[in-house]
Amino acid sequence: MAAIPRKKILEKFRKMIAGGMPIVGGGAGTGLSAKAEEAGGIDLIIIYNSGRYRMAGRGSAAGLLAYGNANEIVKEMAYEVLPVVKKTPVLAGVNGTDPFVIMPLLLAELKTMGFSGVQNFPTIGLFDGQMRQSFEETGMGFGLEVDMIAAAHELDLLTTPYVFNSDEARAMTKAGADIVVAHMGVTTGGSIGATSAKSLDDCVTEIDAIAEAARAVRKDVILLCHGGPISMPDDARYILERCKGLHGFYGASSMERLPAEAAIARQTADFKAVMLEHRTQKWEPALGKSDAKTKRQSGTKTVAKKRKG
Repeated sequence: MAAIPRKKILEKFRKMIAGGMPIVGGGAGTGLSAKAEEAGGIDLIIIYNSGRYRMAGRGSAAGLLAYGNANEIVKEMAYEVLPVVKKTPVLAGVNGTDPFVIMPLLLAELKTMGFSGVQNFPTIGLFDGQMRQSFEETGMGFGLEVDMIAAAHELDLLTTPYVFNSDEARAMTKAGADIVVAHMGVTTGGSIGATSAKSLDDCVTEIDAIAEAARAVRKDVILLCHGGPISMPDDARYILERCKGLHGFYGASSMERLPAEAAIARQTADFKAVMLEHRTQKWEPALGKSDAKTKRQSGTKTVAKKRKG
């Protein structure tokens, strides 16, 4: 699939916003996930290294650690996902802090492969405290992710960066971000999801602050939300009804991992129920030739014994 022009994507999204329709993006860790999401009418598909880990049964946070080369993994996944997507823009998660990448060349390669845009993942934004300070002090800070988004904007790629606070929202919007995604933390729920998260009401407050900061830079910036306790459609509805000027939702684990976990477990349980019902029925297996012969011989011996007695 060829890259879809940024202008065409934004024109569609602005019409959706004017018509009151939410923009919904989703992560795809497999080609099947991408096909299913497109069949459901998704507006954006994003592939990044965490998709591979979560669909392999590991937590999405695995994408933040040194289990593989994030940018190379995305290029590998492209050969699985891009050929099966027919009309939906596909974005690449780019590790902007990778010190072994010539960023303009990587971005140009991604566009040539068929990616319509980029997102900053893995992201330093998911680290805090002493670890975050160490990254910032040793030349691997969030500013590099801002630079990556600016470079992608120069190449006319759609840019949809994650941000975690108002300062980051301002920086990304100044860099030319088309869509700012307010990230509320690792998604909760399921067998490998996070168990601790802020409340939905906390998210409303934080998303409003991020939206206000971004719009102070550029009024036409598009705002989406993602992560934390916003894991199900009802959660997204709750946030969209309460956040001013929020235009939609981006799901990753909530779009592919959680539905897959529930559906596969339910289907397996249904099959097990069928088998258990079958086993409770009274039935006698057909006897083979050897079994029948044994039974006849046994019966003959019993009769002979009775006669003798």
